[in-house]
Amino acid sequence: MNGSTAWLVAGLGCLLGVAGVVVALWAVQSAKRKAAPPPGPVRGTDPFRSHDDDADALRGDPRRLRPGDIVEIRGTSYGVRGSLRFDEGGWSWTEHLIDDASGAKLWLSVEEDPDLELVLWTVVPSATVTPGLPTIDFDGRRYVSDESGLARYTATGTTGLQPTGGVRYHDYTSPDGALLSFESYGDSMKWEVSRGEKLHRAEVLVYPQAGPPAKAG
Repeated sequence: MNGSTAWLVAGLGCLLGVAGVVVALWAVQSAKRKAAPPPGPVRGTDPFRSHDDDADALRGDPRRLRPGDIVEIRGTSYGVRGSLRFDEGGWSWTEHLIDDASGAKLWLSVEEDPDLELVLWTVVPSATVTPGLPTIDFDGRRYVSDESGLARYTATGTTGLQPTGGVRYHDYTSPDGALLSFESYGDSMKWEVSRGEKLHRAEVLVYPQAGPPAKAG
């Protein structure tokens, strides 16, 4: 073998060696790609939560409302007098007793199902309807049974209820989105009837107040 031939053989050997390394690296990367899980949202996270965080930074977080806070709804300011936290088999939501400068009392419920849902409730003391039927006609609307159950509650601030207890509830909805709720606390056989109206997130502003959490009373 002359010098030119030897040089050519050595060069081909080097090229084959480099090609072998490239093929091996490609095979390793391909295997990693196949083994990697497909991209997607992390389990247990809400892909829209960042939008809620932005709204909370600008308007306050309704999930953190507590007695003593101020909440503005559609331009009217209300003080949070007391709060009820409900739990039913691990599912939880809150209701806040609020009043304005004139003394008008309403309830604001806060629930994630899974999106944040805010409802303004007005108690109707004169109502004589009771829950149980699949549909109820009340105040010019027909409501359809939605859900019912038995939950435990914990009270803070001023609610007129014991610090802890149980509540039976039965909720109805109408085709136009109006809500009707029945609640009976403790051993009472009397139902409290409330009309509900869903609120847009932009209609609610929260002004947290400094100080320790209020005690139930």
